[in-house]
Amino acid sequence: MQSPRSTRSALRSAIRNALFCSGLALGTALPALAQADSAHTQAYQISAGPLAEVLGRFASAAGVALSFDAALLQGRQSQGLQGQYGVEDGFARLLQGSGLQAVRQAEGIYGLTPQPQAAVASPAPSRVAGDVLRLQDTEVTVSTLRGDTAVGQTSQRVTVIDRQQIERQLALSSDPGAVLANLIPSYSPSRQKLSNAGETLRGRAPQFLVDGVPQASSLRNDGRSSYTIDLQQVERIEVIHGASAEHGGGATGGIINFISRRPQGYGVRQHAGVSLESDDAFSSDGFGYKLNYRVSAQQGDWEALFGSTWQSRGMFYDGDNTRIGVAYPGEIQDTRDRDLMLKLGYWIDDAQHLQFSANHYRLTGNNDYLPVLGDRDAGIPTSATRGDVPGEAPFNENRQYSLDYSHSDWFGNILDVQLYQQRYRGQFGALLSGSFQDPGIAPVGTFWEQSRSDSEKLGGKLTLRRTGLFDGLLDLAGGLDLMRDEGEQVLVLSNRSYVPPSTYDNQAGFLQGDLHLGERLTLMAGVRREHAELDVDDFHTVWGTNNAGGVDVGGGTLSFAKTLSNYGFTYQANDWAQFYGSYSEGFGMPDIGRVLRAVDTPGQDVENLLELEPIITRSNELGLRLNFSDVDLELSYYESSSNLGERLSVNSAGNYIANRERVEIQGYELTGNWRLNQGHSLRASYTHSEGESDTDDDGKVDTKLTGLNIAPDQFSLSWNAQWNDDWASYLQYNLYRSREFDDPRLKFDGYALLAASVSRRLPLGSLSLGIDNLLDEDYFTYYSQSARVADDYNFKGRGRTFTLAYQVEF
Repeated sequence: MQSPRSTRSALRSAIRNALFCSGLALGTALPALAQADSAHTQAYQISAGPLAEVLGRFASAAGVALSFDAALLQGRQSQGLQGQYGVEDGFARLLQGSGLQAVRQAEGIYGLTPQPQAAVASPAPSRVAGDVLRLQDTEVTVSTLRGDTAVGQTSQRVTVIDRQQIERQLALSSDPGAVLANLIPSYSPSRQKLSNAGETLRGRAPQFLVDGVPQASSLRNDGRSSYTIDLQQVERIEVIHGASAEHGGGATGGIINFISRRPQGYGVRQHAGVSLESDDAFSSDGFGYKLNYRVSAQQGDWEALFGSTWQSRGMFYDGDNTRIGVAYPGEIQDTRDRDLMLKLGYWIDDAQHLQFSANHYRLTGNNDYLPVLGDRDAGIPTSATRGDVPGEAPFNENRQYSLDYSHSDWFGNILDVQLYQQRYRGQFGALLSGSFQDPGIAPVGTFWEQSRSDSEKLGGKLTLRRTGLFDGLLDLAGGLDLMRDEGEQVLVLSNRSYVPPSTYDNQAGFLQGDLHLGERLTLMAGVRREHAELDVDDFHTVWGTNNAGGVDVGGGTLSFAKTLSNYGFTYQANDWAQFYGSYSEGFGMPDIGRVLRAVDTPGQDVENLLELEPIITRSNELGLRLNFSDVDLELSYYESSSNLGERLSVNSAGNYIANRERVEIQGYELTGNWRLNQGHSLRASYTHSEGESDTDDDGKVDTKLTGLNIAPDQFSLSWNAQWNDDWASYLQYNLYRSREFDDPRLKFDGYALLAASVSRRLPLGSLSLGIDNLLDEDYFTYYSQSARVADDYNFKGRGRTFTLAYQVEF
């Protein structure tokens, strides 16, 4: 009988050989890419019926996979297809007059996208009855904007990351932080850790949403809110740059909204995928794998979707083939995670849609490795060694449920209602910290402890929109948001309360309007009234707060009421140039838990804590959009300021400190896309930002923000190539420029990373090979160089990493 160790060795050998052979097969066939025949035709006799069903029958007969949003075609009919056609000609014939086209994606699956200069139905569910093919003549809209403003018509910069872009990034890395950093201008480089503290957007904290539901706790932001859903479950990512009050508090830097998948295609559609990951030395503990499965069904008025992912990550290795160190706030290396998602939808009639959604995500560390301290001054990185790790394994757990109702013609209005519940638990690793010591438990300096953040939200959102008032002059949107967030931070091993149980209630009403002054000029303005109430019971801080047994703190109720405004414009100068500008305000609470647990003044009352005052951020932006036939460019300049902002720093004990002081940030973002031909496109961007804070409280900013708060200047270039029906490739280059700070101990040397992937369509499914950090750059992360001076946080970034993936649609 073969031993388990021999079995594991054989498995590692098989994976290593698979990675090598697949890379060889993909690479040696690349010169022959352009020789494939994409014009093969065959005869079709497809009868009339619902368009979604007809498209599905055509795709099946043609032997290709098709994926699309069923809501786009719900209730629409097709006359079918008869005659001799190629695949693309057949799709073009069926979609004629719809404003849509079928585009073959890198993974071999066809998807429906807008035709150039054409319009596509809004993501808001709607369908039109009838016996002929037709689509509403409306534009692609951004659902994160409560008024569903069309893409390219916003007074703020908006980035929409589609599924194809997400797939290209996942072919290189499964780290959400890396995906966001590669695709969102002015987003900080990934820390490559579970904690995203220090990952900012335009120098401030972004608000993370999943289908519009806030992810971060209003009471204790533990920096993990971008790790609450697997990206395999995400259809697109919508990003609003700059301060925003669209979805309440927390968006002082912007909004990042993960829009989950919806049922796609008529009938039953299934997807399965597997991927293998390894460092370039194929280290025994560096292997990882991921499995995902999804089934989508639509029949009559019913639709359903079930998606699941299972992932196991190995240890990460740097460019010197040394294990990267582990950090107590949490890791994504040496972890396992799973995500289960369920959606059930029902069309009440052609205008009304009801949907229930549930998503369960959990990431758990294996707790197999101890940190090996580095030496920052000597340039020695923090590494890791296998050992007996104190305490329980760190984890992230997120459970979210929502019930969504939409009515596309409620007395001439569009009505959206959402009710949601979200339960989040995030546990940190064990730490021998002075903050956790208590002589009543163990001798000071000997007690290992770990904390866990618990949060439960209940909320609802109501949005009512009306377009075309006064002969198309005015569009209005208004609504009401309600939320209750109950939370606590506990010390797990000693069962102590680190942050006392607290309740945060928030109510807000808003009104937004777009005034169309002719065909060229549109003015936008809006107002949102926020009312928040924080209730904290009397509590006693832990002994280590001031090393004298803690202090009693009087509880109480704090109330805040703020009116936030925004206004802006877009001016279409001609067919290819548009100017835009905006002023917007964002509302955010400071890290309440961090403030409460740090109180060290006896007799202090919660109601008198200035540090609990809300953060009001004011953002100004001017931009230019240029759109030619094959080239589009966007340039935006922004400034933001907050009189009582929040600047993160690290104290002598290694703990984050939230400093309340004036903060000013400015910068610009330049992005461009060039469609070389039907199969090749280039994308480039350059971002610059700088910021200062008022550290001496004299009313003037005087100290440069560090890497904890602001991103480095970045140049990015990518080339996407669809060589023919079967082959595709992707090349990506990121250059992070060096930067200096007022603190001489912090200096960023800069680095450049190159990544590439190639994919091949097979008779059944598709195969891809991605190589992240292709040149095996050996570097320290931006966070380690510029955010904190600590030997235990002196981490390098990942070296060359291979990802081999296979996926199939059936």
